[in-house]
Amino acid sequence: MAKTPTTKSGAGDAPAAQQISNRERPAEPQRYEASKEEMLEYYRQMLLIRRFEEKAGQLYGLGLIGGFCHLYIGQEAVAVGLQSALDSKTDSVITGYRDHGHMLAYGIDPNVIMAELTGRAAGISKGKGGSMHMFSVEHKFYGGHGIVGAQVSLGTGLAFKHKYSNDGGVCMAYFGDGAANQGQVYESFNMAELWKLPIIYVIENNQYAMGTSVNRASSEDQLYKRGESFRIPGIQVDGMDVLAVRGAAEEALAWVRAGKGPILLELKTYRYRGHSMSDPAKYRSRDEVQAVRDKSDPIEAIKRELEAAGVKADEIKTIDNEIKRIVAESADFAEQSPEPDLSELYTDALVEKY
Repeated sequence: MAKTPTTKSGAGDAPAAQQISNRERPAEPQRYEASKEEMLEYYRQMLLIRRFEEKAGQLYGLGLIGGFCHLYIGQEAVAVGLQSALDSKTDSVITGYRDHGHMLAYGIDPNVIMAELTGRAAGISKGKGGSMHMFSVEHKFYGGHGIVGAQVSLGTGLAFKHKYSNDGGVCMAYFGDGAANQGQVYESFNMAELWKLPIIYVIENNQYAMGTSVNRASSEDQLYKRGESFRIPGIQVDGMDVLAVRGAAEEALAWVRAGKGPILLELKTYRYRGHSMSDPAKYRSRDEVQAVRDKSDPIEAIKRELEAAGVKADEIKTIDNEIKRIVAESADFAEQSPEPDLSELYTDALVEKY
């Protein structure tokens, strides 16, 4: 069964002489002490992602969503915990093709996300991007990328823009454990550290790169160490605990905003569904998946925190009903929206400089 370790720093356990000595490292992250109101918001956001993705899976089964569709079910604490710490006015986000959850966590309207999934003109990419290629300059959300690892180089470019413009922004670039083995990732690491770019590299280690477990595909499966040869510090985080994730986000942002350059976060998480909707996930047992659900589900964990903080079952039920309504309305909105006009085939093909 996949394990979700407690947060730990990337200093490693090698003798001091073998480590990168005399170099400042980020402090050990502390689990975030959230108020009751903050925890209610985390619960609401994670539940929205869960129910939205479940509905997307249903629409895919009905043939209303075509192409590839990668669901975020199980990984909700990562996007919510990290992006709740960002400044949406200045900071930017870029991710791979499992992108619906990141958009919802950034406060983007579920209606336009669902419309994009179903290829409608009202979608956030005008129905031309679909599941994998959503984009919103307005929200500083730069994809949604179908090429494995491409977003890491692009995110490094976004971080360069933040530094060049001196706008105070930080880029958060997500990629998976499979993409962590791509060569362009390490080219990006090198430049980011050389230029001290304001970027947080986030490895969402959901244990399986498509159908191959991380320890079968990676000679170093402690992925938070991957930046050490570039002098980029790394932190490993329990990605199933939204408060641990938020705590790590606080420390990472403090490091980057202080001008100390990039930092790498490895979020140990787990996806309950297959790699995509076409994946039967026969490479793991049902017992493994159920064991993670029973012991580590991020939504159930924050619900227990809320109960301990005195939140009544009726208040939680009210949120549940609200989320069901929002998701149902997003599906109705998508189904009732028209498809793009054929003329859209010729738009957004290039950017004209002026």
